[in-house]
Amino acid sequence: MSFTITIDKRNKKCLGVHVLREGAYRAGRGLMLEFLWNLDGNILLFLQEYVRNPVLTPVMKVITTLGNGGAIWIALTILLLAIPKTRKIGCMSLIALLGTLLVNNMLLKNLVARTRPYEVIEGLTYIVRKPSDYSFPSGHAGCSFSAACIMYRRLPRRYGVPALILAILISVSRLYVGVHYPSDVLFGVISGIAISYAAEVIGGRIWKADPQGDT
Repeated sequence: MSFTITIDKRNKKCLGVHVLREGAYRAGRGLMLEFLWNLDGNILLFLQEYVRNPVLTPVMKVITTLGNGGAIWIALTILLLAIPKTRKIGCMSLIALLGTLLVNNMLLKNLVARTRPYEVIEGLTYIVRKPSDYSFPSGHAGCSFSAACIMYRRLPRRYGVPALILAILISVSRLYVGVHYPSDVLFGVISGIAISYAAEVIGGRIWKADPQGDT
């Protein structure tokens, strides 16, 4: 028994066009990823070459240290929890910090396992203590924005605005000191904002029985 496969000229032509389109799509996607990868590195090299200076460097080191382990945000959260009027906001902030720890630091960092930029980009140097974990996403950015966004939305502007500014500065400092790609920080910011909304919902439900928790 034998089988004969027949492809007429029209179908053969359509198949060829499809293959060409698929090849062009893959090539274009590859070029886009390569462009974004190079952009990530070039931004860091630009900051190192043209922005780092003896006056700004000590300031940025202090700012980035504030975000180590979420220290400043943990301290502010404890303060909010200690004041009865802001205890609900402190609860939301605590949930947000735990959320970023779980999602960004424990899950995504180990799942993506992206090496730090100074280990890949030739000529790039880091100017703080060498981190021991992976690069993506930025835990500093995620942690900062998850807590700061809640404070910005829930606290009076005279407290919320400085919190948000501090979150921005901590996130930018991670680029300045050379330990994160811009895409690490960008995703950290986005995830932090998203987690802040989720924490707000969860915290609101937990605190629903206590009407005195609102500000």
